[in-house]
Amino acid sequence: MKLTRKKFGVAAALAAALAVAGCSDSGDGGTTDGGDGGGDAGGDALQIALVSKGFQHQFWQAVEQGAQEAADELDVEVTFEGPAAETEVDAQLQMLQAAIDRSPDAIGYAALDPEACVPLYEAAEAAEIPVVEFDAGCDSDYGQNLAATDGVAAGAIAAEHMAEIIGGEGQVGIVGHSQINSTGVERRDGFVNEIEENWPDIEIVDIQYGDGDHLRSSDIAKAMIAANPDIAGLYGTNEGSAIGIVNAVNELGLAPGEITIVGFDSGSAQVGAIESGVMAGAITQDPIGIGRTVVENAVAAINGEELEEFTDTGSYWYDSSNLEDPEIAPLLYE
Repeated sequence: MKLTRKKFGVAAALAAALAVAGCSDSGDGGTTDGGDGGGDAGGDALQIALVSKGFQHQFWQAVEQGAQEAADELDVEVTFEGPAAETEVDAQLQMLQAAIDRSPDAIGYAALDPEACVPLYEAAEAAEIPVVEFDAGCDSDYGQNLAATDGVAAGAIAAEHMAEIIGGEGQVGIVGHSQINSTGVERRDGFVNEIEENWPDIEIVDIQYGDGDHLRSSDIAKAMIAANPDIAGLYGTNEGSAIGIVNAVNELGLAPGEITIVGFDSGSAQVGAIESGVMAGAITQDPIGIGRTVVENAVAAINGEELEEFTDTGSYWYDSSNLEDPEIAPLLYE
C-alpha cells in the first residue's frame, strides 16, 4: 500500500517547498538518503528525517538498516544522519535544525544532550512537524514516542551476571560512555542499583567516562586496573567502552578471564572477545528493531495516531553459551 503525504494546508506546503529549495548538506557526520531528499522532492511519498547520535559504531549502522527495511515496506523515504562522534552535540543540533528547515513529514531524533534539543523541538512544533524519538529522548513534551531499550533494566541484568561470574564478592569498576545522555545514565544506574541493593560483598571502586571512544576507554580501564590491582570485574556501558576495556586487558597481557569483562551492545569485536574468552558476556539490544519502530511510529504520528510514551525494544544477555541461539543470533549485528 502506498502511503501518501498528510497535507497541512497550502501555507505549509508552500513553506516545505521553499525549505527544500534552500536546504544544504548536514556537515561532517554520516548521511544516507533513502530517496530523493526532503520536502516534495520525492513526489507523494512520505519524507522522514532521522538524526542519530553517530555513525562510528556498528550499532547505528544496524539501526539504519532497520529504518530502511521499514521504509521499504511502508513505501516511505527516509534520510539517516549523525555526527562523526557521540561527543559532537553541536554538530547533531545543526543536523536537527537542517532537518526542520527541510520540512519533512516527520523527524526521528536520538538526543545526545537531552536539554540542548528543547528549543529545536519548539521549532519543530511551530512548523507542525511531528517528532518521534529513538534510543534517547529530549527533555521536551513534544516528542511523541521513544523507541529504546530500558537502560535501567539492562544495566541491572549486566550487574547480575557480573556478580554471579565473580562469585558475589570483590571490586568492580564502570567505564561509562556518557553522564549526560539518558542511555549512559540509565545503564550506569541500573548496574549500580543492582549491586548496591542485592550484592553487599561487591564494591564499585570507580566510575569513569570515556565518551564511547575505545582509545580513551582503554586508557581509563588501564588506570582503574593500576589503581585497584585486586579488581575483579569491569563493565563497559556501550560498544566503544567495552572494546576499550578489552583492548586494555590485552595490552596489559592479562589472561582471558583474569578480569571479568561485561559489555553492552554487539558488533564483531565484542562477539570475537566473547568467543576468545576475554569478555564474559554482554547485553545486546535490538538496533534493527529500534530502526524499524521509529519509522513505524513516525508514519503513525504523521497520520494522527495516538502513540504510547515509550516502546521498550528489549535487551538480552549473551555469552559463549548462546551465541547461536535463534533468539539471540539475529541481534548480534556484525
